[in-house]
Amino acid sequence: MKRRSFPIPALGLLAGVSIASLPGCDEDSPLGNIAEQCGLDINCEAGGFAEGQASISGVASIDAFFGAAIDLNATMTGLSGELRAQLDAIGASVGLAPGATGAELAAAIEGHLDGYISGGLTVEYQPPACEANIEASVSAAAECDVEASPGELSVSCSGSCDAEAGVAVDCGAEATLMCEGTAPNFECSGTCTGSCVAELSTAASCEGTCRGTCEAGGSTMDGFDGRCAGTCTGECAVDVSAGASCNGRCEGSCEYTAPEGGCDASASAKCEAMAGASIECDAGCEGTAEPPSVSAECEAAVDAKASASLECRPPTLAFGFEFNGEAAGDVIAQAEFRAWLEGFRGHFGAILAARAKADVVVEASTNLVAAASGAVEGSIEELSADANLKASIGAVCALQELPIAAAALADASGSLSANVSASVEVIGVFGG
Repeated sequence: MKRRSFPIPALGLLAGVSIASLPGCDEDSPLGNIAEQCGLDINCEAGGFAEGQASISGVASIDAFFGAAIDLNATMTGLSGELRAQLDAIGASVGLAPGATGAELAAAIEGHLDGYISGGLTVEYQPPACEANIEASVSAAAECDVEASPGELSVSCSGSCDAEAGVAVDCGAEATLMCEGTAPNFECSGTCTGSCVAELSTAASCEGTCRGTCEAGGSTMDGFDGRCAGTCTGECAVDVSAGASCNGRCEGSCEYTAPEGGCDASASAKCEAMAGASIECDAGCEGTAEPPSVSAECEAAVDAKASASLECRPPTLAFGFEFNGEAAGDVIAQAEFRAWLEGFRGHFGAILAARAKADVVVEASTNLVAAASGAVEGSIEELSADANLKASIGAVCALQELPIAAAALADASGSLSANVSASVEVIGVFGG
């Protein structure tokens, strides 16, 4: 399994930041002169980053950095707690105390599985679907860049954009309108998630649930309603929990190209961009979203705000296993294992979703810290020509808060990285 590294934001970029060493803070600068001429003793203790205060300088592009850092810090802390809670829940189900390491969890899970099944447990799933909050991106851009007009801001999406079902939707030449829900007449011409039922007029191979006559292992069972590893006459229902094409009747959720007239009101609709294309979104974007175009000082802050608001949904899981010799003849043991598996399903799915979001927010945190000197110091340099008193003092306070914000992001990223590493060990039990 490929393991990803989760870098901790480097504080080296800000280690040399001090009030005395940056423009606007020495004796000859406008910022220093204004404060001195007014006889002011600059006091920045009225509330700062540690108290969740983003409006530190009064300058939009500077305070946007602190607002984004606050959001990312809270998001990473929450994700770390979520991952730890799910790992501890899995650990408790296999007899471990809270706080178990990834290696301890992996060993305990493998031992638990060996007690019931042979050959291990396979887990199939599509990558978690993550949706960018378009409104958050546009709002962050408008707040940071005073020259940006909210009515002219747009987000490009390389993926799919939410659309309104039940109405005529024009996705343009570079996108296709897709529907997701119950397929017309249960005939799914796309991907079916749930149960796919094939009607068999003559005996045919069935590796699912046979609703008719099943012939397997040299015996015939009429009215059989269970797994049939043989030939079935009647209906063969196959579990396609991870999503698959369905050559039969899809009794689950079907994703299909919209017919003429659009998607039914009971289905969800989305515009799916063609390969290599990007489309404008004014609702949720599932895939890669390109934030609105803003000034260089605002780019990292807007990206960080958008990353913090990302929503990732747990994927649907499909399990494969075979009971070992002891459990095969013990219906109580089989029931115990299936009950454990259902609990594990929820925890494992939540871990996959949290990890998908962790990938994005840790990268955004690293980029935000790396851009801090350019974003904050660049804005202060622009101020120094005609700074007013409030902005001058605020800029000095912002410089004092930079290392505090960077340290908080480093701590949150470090904690998240530790729990992500433990989740990697657990996922590795099932081959990645």
